[in-house]
Formats: sequence, C-alpha cells, structure tokens
Amino acid sequence: MQNYYLLGRSGLRVSRLALGTMNFGVDGFHAAYGRTEEEAEPIFRRYVESGGNFIDTADFYTAGESERILGRLIARAGIRDRLVLTSKFTNTIDPTDPNAGGNGRKHMVRALDASLRRLGTDHLDLYLLHTWDRITPVEEVVQTFDDLVRAGKIRYAGLSDVPAWYAARAQSYAEAHALTPMVTVQLPYSLIARGIEPEYVPMAQTLGMGLTAWSPVGGGLLTGKYRRGADGLTGTGRLSTPGTGGPSPSDRDWKVIDALSSVALEVGRSMAQVAINWVATQPGVGAAVIGASSVEQLDGNLAALDFELPADALRRLDEASAPPLAPPYAMFTPRYQSWIVSPGLGIGDKPAGYAPPVLNA
Repeated sequence: MQNYYLLGRSGLRVSRLALGTMNFGVDGFHAAYGRTEEEAEPIFRRYVESGGNFIDTADFYTAGESERILGRLIARAGIRDRLVLTSKFTNTIDPTDPNAGGNGRKHMVRALDASLRRLGTDHLDLYLLHTWDRITPVEEVVQTFDDLVRAGKIRYAGLSDVPAWYAARAQSYAEAHALTPMVTVQLPYSLIARGIEPEYVPMAQTLGMGLTAWSPVGGGLLTGKYRRGADGLTGTGRLSTPGTGGPSPSDRDWKVIDALSSVALEVGRSMAQVAINWVATQPGVGAAVIGASSVEQLDGNLAALDFELPADALRRLDEASAPPLAPPYAMFTPRYQSWIVSPGLGIGDKPAGYAPPVLNA
C-alpha cells in the first residue's frame, strides 16, 4: 500500500519519493545524461502506476525539454489532477536580458507563464524559487507567490537552495502578513552531504516546511557503481565523465561508502536503496527526490522504503557520515547541554508519545 504524507504545514498529500525529471530531454544543460521522450515515458508511467504522485521539474532542465516532455506524458496518461506537479524558476532564459533571470516579480510571472505553456496546464500544484539570487528582496518573492496563488496559477509555494535565514525570513514575513506560506525547502541531502542538519532541519520543523531532499544518492556516488582506483574514480557514469562530474571523493566520502556497502550487504539491499532509505527517514524530511535512467533503476529506488534499517546499521551509518560540528553548533548538542546547561538533570521538550503520528490506513 502506498502511503502519502502532508508536505510541511499544509494539507497537500505527497508521496515520500518524488520523481525528479532533470534527465528528461537531450537538449541544453544536463543533456549529457538525458533521456529521449520515448525513453522517459516508461519511467514516468512506472512511477505513477506504483502510486507515486509527486513530480519535480524546472524550467532550466534540458533547456525546457523536461517540461515539454512531461506535459505530453501527462496529457497522454490523462492524470493531471492526480499529480502534484512541481516546477521551479530562477535561472536565465536569455543572458542578454537582465530581467530574464533571478527572482524578481517580472521574471517570476514570465517564467511561470512559460512553464505552464510547456507543461500544457493552467496551474502548478507547487512552485519553487530554484536558487537564491542574493539581491531580490525576500518580501517581493513572498508577495508575488501570494499573488500567483490568488490568481489560481499555483496552489502552493516553496523554496529551493536558499540560505536558512532567507527561508526563515520568507516564512516569518508570510505569517506576519497573512500571505501564502512556504510549504517546503528543497535541498541537497545525503550520507555524504549532511550540511543542512544544524540549521535547516530545526528551521523547517519549527516553521512548518517539509524538507524535500535532492541527490539522496550523492549524484550516484552512493550507488556502488563507482570505486576507488589507482588513478582516481573508476566506473561508468556521470561522475566519471569529463565535464559532467564534480570534485573527486574525499577520504571521508570513501569511509561513508565503505560503511554503506557493509550495511547494504548485511540487510540484503542495494547501496542506493539504503542511502535513499536513510535520507527519507531523517528528521524534517517530507520527501526524497529520486531520478532514474531506466525502469529497472526506478524499480530499485521505489523499493527503498520497503524495509526498516536496524538500529545498529543506522548507528554505523550515522557515525561514518557525521560531519564535524563547528562552533557554535557543537554547543547545541545533547552532550554539551547536559554538561554545562543542565548538568545532572534530564530535561526534554516533550515526553515520548506526546504527539504520536496519525496515519489513516
């Protein structure tokens, strides 16, 4: 049975695994590992046939082809109303026009209208600011989101890849002025990228924003298809393709990979499944965004929530992947607090069971 959960402090029900479509299309940026419409269609159909309803794209993906392909796939399937269709704006569509990119009202409205045309729909269920542009006032973004909701062009608003203070400011401004709230913040999160934990997780939990985690398998590094060779990274994929990969894995990354490989072998699951399971079940996470280059890969990813990791396996993964906490974050840990803030006392937020989860099943 497929379970759906509310995204942030909203009534929007979404799958715990969202389908990322950054590789739908073979034009523009991301084209090196893109899929044609014929190759993307069985992936899309398998996702929705499995009960998935959370689709993630952006105007920037494959120069707009991701949205065009999705629009045609959704129309052929006749399931527009069943989906939580999500797109994003920020990146430029015309480098010669200073208002054809960024997060200002002029670009937000134009970008949304263009996305709606490509997707063949009259509204988006969720619209995200793609990346902080460093200069547009957050108040303008929130006010424009509210206008777009009132106009019926979007149902919910959210953010992606912004500073925690910016997200907190946006949500607080929306609350103070009775404007459309942010229901999600989309961020990179994986066993090798846990930098969001000190700020974003408590911020999202406190202010009612469900985190949606992208790249839960670390860009493919946590799938097991790459290994450490004498001359660097070995294996076939985007990370080992010149011009498309990122920095070489660090010694800490390999330590995480070794622990992940060991746990995966013990529980009889693939490394990718264990990595996705870990991300999707972390505090504050509403959904994990998964991608796939084939139906077989998608099936494997969709099975990532069909099991529960043993406590000892979780402990080992956490220990291997825990990033060092720089000041002042080390002062907020239970160890520090029990040593200097409330020594000899057991002080907690709420007792266990104070707010048990509600599941209508």
